Amino acid sequence: MTKLKELSKKGFTLIELMIVVAIIGILAAIAIPKFAELIRKSSEGASKGNLGAIRSAMAIYYGDMEGIYPANMTALTLNGKYLTTIPTSRAPNYHSDGSGVTLFGVAGLTDVGGWSYNNISTDANSGNVLVSCTHTDTKGTIWSGY
Repeated sequence: MTKLKELSKKGFTLIELMIVVAIIGILAAIAIPKFAELIRKSSEGASKGNLGAIRSAMAIYYGDMEGIYPANMTALTLNGKYLTTIPTSRAPNYHSDGSGVTLFGVAGLTDVGGWSYNNISTDANSGNVLVSCTHTDTKGTIWSGY
């Protein structure tokens, strides 16, 4: 009989298990929004990095062509000398990922996602590449201000 009492004393009560489940639920409620924010910040970082890569390729092209920017960004991908492909722009919560290019000089800055490129040779901002989004990122900076 004493062995039966010893066996029945081992284990957790229902209240103890409910408390553990409640604590795990509270921790999950805190962690999941933070995780979503980290994913958004990583997309923002990827866009900034891709923009830097495009601008670097543009600067090399400008040097190779002795002071002339390309008429369109697809010239950067010819023969893979500057870029193999136009990288994607990621503006989470506003636009889907895209590598499309809108000519800034023709349409002005649009809010369609992808990239905006100023190809007007007489403009002082010729050769400028921007993220084609007028919304703000997690820090409150307008995407096209990068």
